[in-house]
Amino acid sequence: MTNLIQPNFIQLQATASSQTGVFQCIADIAVQNGIATSADEVIKGLQTREAQSTTGFQDGFAIPHTQTAAVVKPAIVIVRTETGIDWESFDDQPAFFFLSLLIPKSEAGTTHLQALSSLSRVLMDEDKRQELLDAKTNEALAAFIEKAIREEN
Repeated sequence: MTNLIQPNFIQLQATASSQTGVFQCIADIAVQNGIATSADEVIKGLQTREAQSTTGFQDGFAIPHTQTAAVVKPAIVIVRTETGIDWESFDDQPAFFFLSLLIPKSEAGTTHLQALSSLSRVLMDEDKRQELLDAKTNEALAAFIEKAIREEN
């Protein structure tokens, strides 16, 4: 599960102000970086998953994710917004830090579950959550996520 995250898969200080806006930002990054072939399909997949149950975690974090045929390589796309967005999170707080997991349909169940499990464990660790918040550059954030996932597996 290496190369899931690259600095250009990250947008800090995104201006999205709604769940749809966050999904659009994630989808645009995915298409621009060859992760997915269709922004609309990525958005639809993220919305479908979110309708099943919230991906809002706690302390401002959410892990929106999807498995769709439009995704051609597994990736983690990170979007951090300037303001919090209502996400129906477990702690009823707005989310502003989105770790989106995009997985090809063909890898559903293996890559998907391993990466989701790793990200969830990272977010359960207060020190690691703080490191995510403290990262000032895309490069630092990508390196931290990759290292954290490697350590979890």
